[in-house]
Amino acid sequence: MSHSEQNKKGFTTRAIHHGYDPYSGYGALNPPLHMSSTYCFPTVDEGSARFAGEKEGFVYSRVGNPTTGLLEQRLAVLENGEAALVTASGMGATTSLLWTLLAPGDEIIADTTLYGCTYAFFNHGLTKFGVKVTHADLTDPANLANTISEKTRAVFFESPANPNMRLVDIAAIVAIARKHHCQVIVDNTYCTPYLQRPLELGADYVVHSATKYLGGHGDLIAGAIVGPKEALDQVRFYGIKDMTGAVLSSQDAFLVLRGLKTLALRMERHCQNAQAVAEYLSAHPKVEICHYPGLKTFAQKKLAERQMSLPGGMIAFELKGGFEAGRRFMDALQLITRAVSLGDAESLAQHPASMTHATYSPEERREHLISEGLVRISAGLEDQDDLLSDIDQALAAI
Repeated sequence: MSHSEQNKKGFTTRAIHHGYDPYSGYGALNPPLHMSSTYCFPTVDEGSARFAGEKEGFVYSRVGNPTTGLLEQRLAVLENGEAALVTASGMGATTSLLWTLLAPGDEIIADTTLYGCTYAFFNHGLTKFGVKVTHADLTDPANLANTISEKTRAVFFESPANPNMRLVDIAAIVAIARKHHCQVIVDNTYCTPYLQRPLELGADYVVHSATKYLGGHGDLIAGAIVGPKEALDQVRFYGIKDMTGAVLSSQDAFLVLRGLKTLALRMERHCQNAQAVAEYLSAHPKVEICHYPGLKTFAQKKLAERQMSLPGGMIAFELKGGFEAGRRFMDALQLITRAVSLGDAESLAQHPASMTHATYSPEERREHLISEGLVRISAGLEDQDDLLSDIDQALAAI
């Protein structure tokens, strides 16, 4: 089957088949795992052409490998992007992209709520090298219009945001950024391309922590960028090759390829379990509020329905009783695992105030819209009744 024929197929068909012909690989059903650091040239002229970028072909695995290359093809087609670039972690994706796009004197505008390591890179990394970082509440696009300047080169946000589930109207942000010739970068980790495709809404780049849903089994660390090929070539040969060295191993690429085969099935189950958990939590007297795009009470439900095909597998809820209630709930969990990360087969829970944001003061947590009683659950693939039973007994312990 040709690439053009594969591109017309459905999401899961592309996730399983795109870019690989078993008959080109000795009939092997699964693509081979290529474990080589360097590649040979039949002639000097061939080598020169590859180094000059005049001819396709592999040179050294820091800039490309047949296994990672296949993963890039599949991620690009699933996000409906021109090209993709895989990295050693989600942070490797974000840092490699921004070290390439930004220069001293430039400005980047980011949402108020960001993954903690992204926030640290922006405010302790980029600023150290002369890039201005401005935070704005991008849930209201007017805040971007009032903040953007002639020095703004990029706008960065997550939707939904980690850990409090705030949504950003991607198309509305893009419309404002376009008027100022700014690049829009969306972290699509929470949704995956199965639930949301920001490039189709006008975004320039998508970044992923492929550690999460794309891999799906908690056994690897990986990242990805999807966007224009010419720009990603620059990220490959500068951002990764020279700046970060955030190279994904072929073994981990092989595992992500395997994860993609069941992505749609897993996301459907994650969403089903999350919906049931969210409905239970929203009706419980010890819960102040539950933030989940699938709830009728979710403040941004109309936006969620417009840009997400399903409400996702992540839930945030705020317990009455604040910090101590959060701590007691977490300690009482028996089936759901106390751990950071998300998107695994196992349901995971974390209490930001005592875990990922424990080093922040209560005032700093409020500034980033993280309450003392906020708990985040990544709904896994377990049986629904077992999850609800565990949450019920943990709430009883508060």
